[in-house]
Amino acid sequence: MSTTWYECKVKYRKIDDSGVQKVTTEPYLVDALSYTEAETRINEEMSAYISEEFKITNIKIANFAEIHPFENSDRWFKSKVALVSYDEESGKERKSSMYLLVQANDVKEAYDNTISMMKDSVSDYTVPAISESPIMDVFPYFSGEEEQLEKAQPKAAAVSSSQEEISEEVDSVEEEILEEVNPSQEEVSEEVNSTQGEISEEVDV
Repeated sequence: MSTTWYECKVKYRKIDDSGVQKVTTEPYLVDALSYTEAETRINEEMSAYISEEFKITNIKIANFAEIHPFENSDRWFKSKVALVSYDEESGKERKSSMYLLVQANDVKEAYDNTISMMKDSVSDYTVPAISESPIMDVFPYFSGEEEQLEKAQPKAAAVSSSQEEISEEVDSVEEEILEEVNPSQEEVSEEVNSTQGEISEEVDV
């Protein structure tokens, strides 16, 4: 299953290194199936992290092909990888770029980690740029969470569909009962006319 990462900007008050409280906005990444779920997930994650009030100011799909965390690293770096391919017809070289988010302690380590992640690539490539990312933290799904969520969604849809069918059946039964209890105007009119005819015959006799 392909992973979609959402960048969520969170605004809240924090105490800086000098002990002064200030309002800051920081970006975080969450793995989610939709914008709605991304908002739910970032609220859950930040509620466990921030005790004071916070606000989600923006959510957008992140432009990262892959995310690579590394142990003993606390900073995130954005690595630009240029993939090189050759057009057999024209004989010209073509380049396409993608971005990796790599965890490291400095730029050199980020470069080494990027090369490590690209070692199995079947295409030629270069790494023309690496810069430190403002991303503060990354919240991926734990193993099995995404599959369970996808399984739960069809079940919820099935329950909703079943409830609609039950509602339709109840409405149908109610209509039948009302028809039995309240005869139509035509039936009432026929009964009245029949009674009047019988009375008229008795009077004529």
